[in-house]
Amino acid sequence: MKTILLFGAGKSATVLINYLLAESATNHWQIIVADADKNLIEAKTKNAPNTEAAVVDITKDEQRTALIQRANLVISMMPPALHYLVAKDCVALSKHLLTASYIDEQIRNLAPEITSKGLFFLCEMGLDPGIDHMSAMKIIDNLKTAGAKITSFKSHCGGLVAPESDSNPWHYKISWNPRNIIMAGNAGAVYKEAGKTVTTEYHAVFENSQTVAFPGLTDLAWYANRDSLSYIPIYKLEEAATFIRTTLRYPSFCFGWDYIVNLGLTDTEDHDNIIDCETYLDWIERKLYAVENREMDLNEYFELYVQEEKEPLIKELFNYLALTANTKLPKAAQCSADILQCIAEDKFAMQQNDKDMIVMLHEIDYIINGSQSSIKSALLVKGEDNLQTAMAKTVGLPLGIAAKLILSGEIVLTGLHIPTHKAVYEPVLKELARHGIVFEEVVV
Repeated sequence: MKTILLFGAGKSATVLINYLLAESATNHWQIIVADADKNLIEAKTKNAPNTEAAVVDITKDEQRTALIQRANLVISMMPPALHYLVAKDCVALSKHLLTASYIDEQIRNLAPEITSKGLFFLCEMGLDPGIDHMSAMKIIDNLKTAGAKITSFKSHCGGLVAPESDSNPWHYKISWNPRNIIMAGNAGAVYKEAGKTVTTEYHAVFENSQTVAFPGLTDLAWYANRDSLSYIPIYKLEEAATFIRTTLRYPSFCFGWDYIVNLGLTDTEDHDNIIDCETYLDWIERKLYAVENREMDLNEYFELYVQEEKEPLIKELFNYLALTANTKLPKAAQCSADILQCIAEDKFAMQQNDKDMIVMLHEIDYIINGSQSSIKSALLVKGEDNLQTAMAKTVGLPLGIAAKLILSGEIVLTGLHIPTHKAVYEPVLKELARHGIVFEEVVV
């Protein structure tokens, strides 16, 4: 019996766990789900046969390695900063590893040893990154096979609230790791547009958002993701004049979050400056004071810094968050980002019957037989409720499917990879389609 070890039983792991449990009987797997919260594990696994709940502190070497030693394949759904702990043990103990997160420098440095040991590490195997890579590479490979020259590539993806569950002016609810929401865009962005490299600093990421039409929805706003340039050689699109990877939100979110960022409400290094703040109002007044080194309230700030036509919307967005309440600050908060996360988890919480929505859109321009053409490939997936979310489905299923294909010998690769190889994306996309994850393509 082969054993799959999953680290992490949080929001994005729900559908993955369901998939692994459903497949375990047919494939004769033992499933170990490891997390610090035993109740969370048992709520997800429901004491299913051939399933073990392992309560673990992943930072403890002995606990972590004892579990990894028992596995044939490991899936890490832990926060990105903890993946390296799992990865180095998987190398030492000769275990395959899957994650949904970006490859960081520490894991990249393990690549020679991963290859020399004949191991397969598949990272960026979730939604974005993940399904975006696979669906884009399928189109790119097909176009190149047909003799096309790709001139522009834009890939957009967002986790949003479904229209029928949209009940706040931000048009947003949290369906995944809330910390990632708070820190969105903090690395800035760099991409290629019209043959030129464009670099955007954090403070301008949301200010520079643009809109795109998505089939069946109102226009959405996009902001550029991190480092798009590093994916140009991976996608083999050096000839493209434009190459951009983005995140989608509703326009009002980007308008509001721009002011959130520029007021320093996502700051992670301001502990000493806010340590004596007792209430949300104290905190906001301290942040407003830092703008011009004088006392002011939010209304004066809006008058000075918000365009007149946007002021009613920005006021509505800030009022919804109740930032000036005389409520005590969370005791555990150590910085502004912690405070804002507590607010977001309350104000952007999904209710039991709420549905989230995943949207993805590839826009690709190309020349074939001397003529200019474009293809738009769109994906829309809705969740069932606040647990069986579209986010959990689109992040978890690629990992589960890949695990099955690796253990069954249908994917046979070695080394450190992301899912841009045809041997990975072709069978995974085929099974994703059976689960309703299907792109609609239009050529113009």
